[in-house]
Amino acid sequence: MPSPYILYEYWRSSCSWRIRWALLLKSVPYTSVHIHLLKNEQNHPDFLLKNPSGTVPTLQTPTGYFSESFAILEWLEERYPSPALLPVDPDSRMYVRQLALTLLAGTQPLQNLSAMNYARETPEGRKEWMQHWIHRGLRTYETLLLSQGRSGTFSCASELSFADLCLVPQCYNALRVGIDLDAYPTLNGIYQRALLTDACQRAHPDQHPHAVA
Repeated sequence: MPSPYILYEYWRSSCSWRIRWALLLKSVPYTSVHIHLLKNEQNHPDFLLKNPSGTVPTLQTPTGYFSESFAILEWLEERYPSPALLPVDPDSRMYVRQLALTLLAGTQPLQNLSAMNYARETPEGRKEWMQHWIHRGLRTYETLLLSQGRSGTFSCASELSFADLCLVPQCYNALRVGIDLDAYPTLNGIYQRALLTDACQRAHPDQHPHAVA
């Protein structure tokens, strides 16, 4: 029986990666449709009918098309609550959402192709732009980990959460633009441990069938 879900994604998109990862963690079958951002397929009229923002990921369900990765994560958590990606108690849930949105709302959007191309004209300028905002986001994340004292194996104690699904793709992007994660030892340890988990490895961009060197 075919899956009722279709994920429109790009192999190296951090937002797509976190949704692939969540689907695998929750054992939710899906069909992948690759949208090649560098070929501008996200702005094709057919895709814009599915997602007017022209972004990935977009999840097709039996009731329609939905975008914004954090909204999709929340829906998956409500629809498929086990294994949980949010803690039980309200304060820890708020903490996890705070960490996730530090990267997802305050850092990652500034690295989108549209933002970088608008802000800087040269490849060197775009790299500098990315490094500035990634450092800012990672510094905040590291400070929150240390000040809240809730981290452990992962960002919140010993279980993976929304926060880790946002952190790991951001660390991957940081390394791609030459940022040394040793400056952020707590989050770097979480990143390294999360990379070793089976679902993370399977969802990793380098394992994607459309990955290129």
